[in-house]
Amino acid sequence: MLDNMHPHQNQPVENGGEPLADAKGAVILIHGRGATAESILSLADQFDQPGIAYLAPQAADNTWYPYSFMEPLYQNSPGISSGLQAINDLVDHIEAIGIPIEKIVLLGFSQGACLATEYAAQNARRYGGIVGLSGGLIGPDGTPRTYKGSFNQTPVFLGCSDIDPHIPLERVNETAEVFERMGADVTKRIYPNMGHTVNEDEIQFVREILKNG
Repeated sequence: MLDNMHPHQNQPVENGGEPLADAKGAVILIHGRGATAESILSLADQFDQPGIAYLAPQAADNTWYPYSFMEPLYQNSPGISSGLQAINDLVDHIEAIGIPIEKIVLLGFSQGACLATEYAAQNARRYGGIVGLSGGLIGPDGTPRTYKGSFNQTPVFLGCSDIDPHIPLERVNETAEVFERMGADVTKRIYPNMGHTVNEDEIQFVREILKNG
């Protein structure tokens, strides 16, 4: 039964790649609005890296929160807080298995990218990597970005179209600036006239993060 205050808890988690108990690293894949854990898990085949476990949490009703990530936070409650908790639960689970945080990569697309970057900013540590594909930090313009902690040179990749209908370029730039200020090694790539999608250049960059992690 769906818990209205914690909609994304006790939802399925899809798994791929190496079994978690045998893996040298793990990637948490967070899907976008209207998509599924299974759909974003298909990216694992394109990353084609041995020894990596992939875990993809499923949002209740395929949507992490109802409105734009730029809306006031209360309008997207409790979806955002529940989504952030779902990521945290997976991070805790992976660490409990014995994979250290510096071998865990957070990757999201669209809504999932917003959750991934926001979770990382609120829980800054040395991750294996943080990948925001067509997304950025959550909240309306002017939201205080008074996050604590350091990323200690965590590799961060932010990729987005310059005309994305859902993600303002200014928010991608702000996200990059915040992560740099917090000690991340940020790569930002803005693709002219690209749709709201994932391209081969982004996939190749993630491949390198996983290969070098």
